[in-house]
Amino acid sequence: MIKTDISDCRFADLVEKARQATENSYCPYSSYKVGSAVLTDDGRVFTGCNIENGSYSAVVCAERVAVFKAVSEGAKHIAAVAVASDEGSPVPFPCGVCRQVLTEFCTPDTPVIVFDGDHSVYDFTLDELIPFAFEIEKG
Repeated sequence: MIKTDISDCRFADLVEKARQATENSYCPYSSYKVGSAVLTDDGRVFTGCNIENGSYSAVVCAERVAVFKAVSEGAKHIAAVAVASDEGSPVPFPCGVCRQVLTEFCTPDTPVIVFDGDHSVYDFTLDELIPFAFEIEKG
């Protein structure tokens, strides 16, 4: 993990799209806005926001919304991921389920950039976030 100022981030535009996606967040229970943006290997960007539900198990994280939008539009390879919140402190993104979903469409060295809502970004690789991902050979 590398912590830098947002102005020095190599994916600052992607982080900004993730930050903007927080504005569409539906979070009446937690008031915790999260946005995500994924860059596909063909240069397209897809965004997502967290969507809560009164039945907490039906909540969908911003990262999965962005990935599923990309996949539903034909993308199968994610080149970079950005996640943002308005929290103002380091946040534990993505969650374990989202990390596992990312392993399906990313490589271990895919950058995952987390914006803390203030001025700092945390630059991880997917392998740093989920070093022992569950994998099944694809047929």
